[in-house]
Amino acid sequence: MVDRIKVGLVGIGNCFAGLIQGIEYYRRNPSQEVTGIIHDKLAGYGIHDIDFVCGFDVGENKVGKLLNEAIYEYPNMVDWISRDEMPKTDAKVYESPILDGVGVWVENRIKPIESSKTPEQIADEVKKIIKDSGVEIIVSYLPVGSDKVTEFWAQICLDTSTAFVNCIPSFIASDEKWAKKFEEKNIPCIGDDIKGQVGATIVHRTLAKLCSDRGTKIEKTYQINVGGNTDFLNMKEQDRLASKRISKTESVQSQLRERLDDDQIYVGPSDFIPFLGNTKLMFMRIEGRQWANIPYNMEVRLEVDDKANSAGIVIDAIRLARIALDRGVGGPIKPASAYLMKHPIEQTSDVKAKDECEKFVAGD
Repeated sequence: MVDRIKVGLVGIGNCFAGLIQGIEYYRRNPSQEVTGIIHDKLAGYGIHDIDFVCGFDVGENKVGKLLNEAIYEYPNMVDWISRDEMPKTDAKVYESPILDGVGVWVENRIKPIESSKTPEQIADEVKKIIKDSGVEIIVSYLPVGSDKVTEFWAQICLDTSTAFVNCIPSFIASDEKWAKKFEEKNIPCIGDDIKGQVGATIVHRTLAKLCSDRGTKIEKTYQINVGGNTDFLNMKEQDRLASKRISKTESVQSQLRERLDDDQIYVGPSDFIPFLGNTKLMFMRIEGRQWANIPYNMEVRLEVDDKANSAGIVIDAIRLARIALDRGVGGPIKPASAYLMKHPIEQTSDVKAKDECEKFVAGD
């Protein structure tokens, strides 16, 4: 028997709804092979060894509710398990500070709670909740562009000796200043910006590396993504996208033998199409030259459920953070970050990152 992994969630949106409903789906179908995860077991930890003990959000229709209720509130769209069939829990959703967490395009959908509390007052309450509920790991599913709120939660983790899994492109685990803070306190952090299991960027970087490794000269490439959930609506606000574009672009550039000029590569979110819902479409093109300077190009269209694509990766990130806690390993967990995240503190190939991750799990 292994100990339970106690997790607190920041941002009770579609991503978390897909994560917790997926776990319940497999609980209801024990004879079915668990697809959509890289590892069935990690150092003895399975997907059913995770307890979500509290959540934090800013939506007035989520704060104060139980987690099993909040995951169905608007604008969430995931309904793989019906609301009536989802098991009840004692875990409650508490208030998070807003700061820069709500963009102008999504404010009317989210309807932030009107609060008289200062961030300092909320921080004091959060620390007590973490202590009382026994949270060991905080997972951040904040919206893109939430840099100040991400730093708030990173500091909370430092103050409470809680591991941090940062799923968004606000740089903590990959920032030297923040990485040093986690190292000095010997607290694990994994980040930044989750790679989908078969997502747009992992497909793009894999094919770009293939072309580069096979000796072709890549001259230009682009990746365009569209979707219909609040994630894509939020990213219509261009000012929130600086770190997202850096994260996605560097993930691809890091796999090339010759770095492309900035005007020859475009990797980023492009638009919001409401009727797509949680479906994400990616359109990718690579142009280059082969033997005798003969040109070639390839185009890829990828269609995925955006939330199913991230959940299996986060399941691994949670378990790897717990393994680090068990072993007293702090700071950025480099193998896990390189394998699971777009913007780790040290970029490497996915093959090498997977190998290093397996060695970390084995204790080598």
